[in-house]
Amino acid sequence: MEHHENKLQDKVGLYAKNSRSSAVKAMGIYPYFRPIESAQDTEVIINGEKVLMFGSNSYLGLTNHPLIKEASKKAIDKYGTGCAGSRFLNGTLDIHVELENKLAEFVGKEAAIVFSTGFQVNLGVISALAGRSDYLIFDEYNHASIIDGGRLSFAKNFKFKHNDMSDLERLLQSLPKDGIKLIVIDGVFSMEGDIANLPGITTLAEKYNANVMVDDAHGLGVLGDHGRGTAAHFGLENKVDLMMGTFSKSLASLGGFIASDNNTIDYIKHNARSLIFSASITPASAASVLAALEILKNEPERISRLRHLTKYAIESIKAKGFDIGATETPIIPIYIRDDAKTFTFTNLLFLEGVFVNPVVSPAVSGEASLIRFSLMATHTEKQIDFAVEKMYKVAQKINVPLLTHPV
Repeated sequence: MEHHENKLQDKVGLYAKNSRSSAVKAMGIYPYFRPIESAQDTEVIINGEKVLMFGSNSYLGLTNHPLIKEASKKAIDKYGTGCAGSRFLNGTLDIHVELENKLAEFVGKEAAIVFSTGFQVNLGVISALAGRSDYLIFDEYNHASIIDGGRLSFAKNFKFKHNDMSDLERLLQSLPKDGIKLIVIDGVFSMEGDIANLPGITTLAEKYNANVMVDDAHGLGVLGDHGRGTAAHFGLENKVDLMMGTFSKSLASLGGFIASDNNTIDYIKHNARSLIFSASITPASAASVLAALEILKNEPERISRLRHLTKYAIESIKAKGFDIGATETPIIPIYIRDDAKTFTFTNLLFLEGVFVNPVVSPAVSGEASLIRFSLMATHTEKQIDFAVEKMYKVAQKINVPLLTHPV
């Protein structure tokens, strides 16, 4: 019987045999796609067992809030379960428009437009705004969605060293005066937990006639007055041209938005392909974000609590000698600096009842592999103490190098 080559099957078959995920599965320490059998809370149920959740982006702990759940249910009763079309055509509801107005007001901009996910915001906005004769300037630690937005654009892409203003200035100096120069950065970096040097970036943008877009996926609900984000944290709302955010972190839903001046939003509405050719977010998703925004305005103590827990956890983890870099936020990286050890650490910690996320190459360099330990406002100090003790126990077991002797 004649054998026909199947290049696709060859490729995926080779991956199944030789990939790192296959090797990690064979070792019994595969840490991805772990099915959770309960609500996203400080405790979750996996394989029928309770586990402490320190791997969530639900920074304000709102995913199980009764007011948000009620708002979602009411939206389903009124509008049904989906919009059956794109925003451009039949998929715009009055609550989408209401949400956009409230988001624009919340972040201090004239207008906003909602996309189906945060990833699609960055794909659509970046590729629509920057064309062939333009320049995109990224921090090297930017989220994958920003990088992919740059790949879809016809603009020339450049990267500067992480939070390095002299490198950013060197880059801006080297670019021609003609063409749009759009600097796109994360407000809070999703793996490292540090904050963008927005004062330095906006000063240089002004000097070199560039524009600034901040991806505030991890800054909204965390930084600034009432959780208004990184620009509000620095008092620089007027110096940032475009503010992007997601609903899947602090706002307890799914979707994303971009906020800017009226003309820019109108341009994006008619040119961003990931908006025009994608279905709208569901009525329940829109309603839950509206409810979450009200909670942010009416319960600032949640944000105060999160900041208190962040300080408490950082001090506790540092006291054990862990290297956590320059984080100032609820995202606390625990540097293991070895991919294999990072997988082992995650698995052993899970067996001790603590869920965390491993971050290995190529997401970061092999020497920067880490455990991403993240907090919710609803955690207790007791839960943090438990997790820190278990992390220290596992670190000793597998010889994770510590910076100092534990206190």
